[in-house]
This record gives sequence, structure tokens and C-alpha cells, in this order.
Amino acid sequence: MIITLTANPSLDRTVDLGAPLNPGGVHRFTADRLQPGGKGVNVALGVQRAGLHVLAVLPAAAADPLLPLLAAEGLPHRASPMAGRVRTNLTVLSSPDVTTKLNEPGAPLSAQEASALETALLDAVSAGDDVMLSGSLAPGLPADAYVRLVRAVREKGAWVGVDTSDAPLAAIAAALASAAPDFLKPNAEELGQILGLPGEQLEADAERGELDGVRDAALALHARGVGAVLVTLGGAGGVLATDGGAWYSPSAPVEVVSTVGAGDSATAGYLIGRALGEDPPARLARALAYGTAAVGLPGTTIPRPDQVRPDPGAVRRL
Repeated sequence: MIITLTANPSLDRTVDLGAPLNPGGVHRFTADRLQPGGKGVNVALGVQRAGLHVLAVLPAAAADPLLPLLAAEGLPHRASPMAGRVRTNLTVLSSPDVTTKLNEPGAPLSAQEASALETALLDAVSAGDDVMLSGSLAPGLPADAYVRLVRAVREKGAWVGVDTSDAPLAAIAAALASAAPDFLKPNAEELGQILGLPGEQLEADAERGELDGVRDAALALHARGVGAVLVTLGGAGGVLATDGGAWYSPSAPVEVVSTVGAGDSATAGYLIGRALGEDPPARLARALAYGTAAVGLPGTTIPRPDQVRPDPGAVRRL
């Protein structure tokens, strides 16, 4: 089974202005969309739509409006109790092709609520499962929460991946000697955060076809104990580093509708490829195809398999 943890889930509201955003002005929506969100929820939706056995673990009160949205999606989930409400993230789409995100921090978790969330996750995990720890940490959780969970999940005999940023990512990077995950999915900015490199420069270099910096950084993380490192580079594609070396795949051209959830879709694609027994180049192709399909869909819409076109022939070894 594939299990995702969303420590700071959200209601994702996407509004389209159909015109440029004018600060201080009055706008009227041309479209308004409300979807369940949070990185782990997004990943779980992608996995579920591929027909694989999945469980999304998250904190939410019994009456929280997020839970009916998950039920409507048919997504198997386990909610640990919390007193606060799930946050709302607002994405504003405006022309020409501008996305503005306004994210709430999330309700703080008490010590008891944090312990209940950890218990809900670990009680669901069995040997042989794949566990993905995704996104920001809710206020009240320590920055090293993922470090502790990587160790706990490993002790249960499960595979574990992490996709996070800022302080939780720094904590993971500092603990690689004793708590390296089996999979890490940074974007260029997050890769720079880990290794003290300019992330914007890494992505700009990749857009020009200069991939040595990203390759070397991803391989350096792999050498420090991370089983596989998938670096997503936006429109420039992505790089995967594993025991077998490093590979690159470009992103197929697509009309960008919304970039929200594209990285999570790429993670879902990688997990699906792993579950199907694909080799690393094929997993990279599937991950990039999922991310590309996502940017062509509105709001936080996670692709279905019939919307995804992997191209293993586009993958090359670096």
C-alpha cells in the first residue's frame, strides 16, 4: 500500500479573474473552484486515480469541510483529531498567465494532537508499504518531525519518501547520516536550500541545457544516503539520481493553466512507476508526464492516467 502523510492539509480555492490583477482594485471572478489540498492529499489522489491501493493520513476535526471533499473524491483517508479548522489556500489566476498564491499557516496542533497524528500514521504502516511524507508542518510540530518519522517508518520495514521545504527540509538534510529517506523530491530552489547553492541559478542553467550543476547536486545527496533524488525543474524538466547514475527528461510543451499541484503530481507519477516495477528512467518519464499533465489542468486538479503521456524515449543519461 502507498500511504501519504499531509501534516498541514488545506482547502484549495482557485479563482480566475480573467483579467490582470490590479492591487487595490475591485475584481470579479470568472471561475471559482474548491478542492481538497495539501501535498500528501494531492499525491494520494494521483495514486488512487491510477487504481493503486492508497491511504491519506491527515489531521482534521470530524466536522471539517475537508472531509466531505475527500469522501466525494472516493479517497481512502484516516483523520486524526484536532480542535482547529483546516486552513484555506487561495490561488488567484490572472492574465497574462500569472498565478498568485495566498496560503494560510494552518491551525496549531497541541502536543496531544501531534502525538495522535503520528500514531495514526504509524498504526497504518506495515512492512513493505511505501510512505510519502509531504508538505509543510502544521504549527506546533517541531521542525525535525519528519526526521523522527523517517526513522519510525523505517523501523516498521517500510520505504519512505519526503517532499518538504524550509526548516523541515533543513532538518532532514542535517540528519542524513542517520535518517536519510529512500526518496527525496526537491525542486531547484529546495535543492539549493539543502546544499547552499543558488536554486534560481540551477533552474536557469537547466533551461539553457546546462545540467551539470543539478546532476552533481542530486548525486551528492544520493552519496549522502538518499536512495533516489528527483529534482523537478519546472518547464525545464527533471533529473533523477539513483544507484545507477543520473538521468534527465525534458518536459513536454503544454499550455499552462495552473502550476498548483504539478510537483505533487510528479511525485505521484514516480510512486506509480515504482509500484509498477519500472526502472529509474521510466519512473522519471512517468513523473515528468504527470507533472506536465497537471499544469494543463485547472486549480489543484491531479491528472488521471488517461491524461498522462510518458515518453521514456526522451530520457537520457547524464
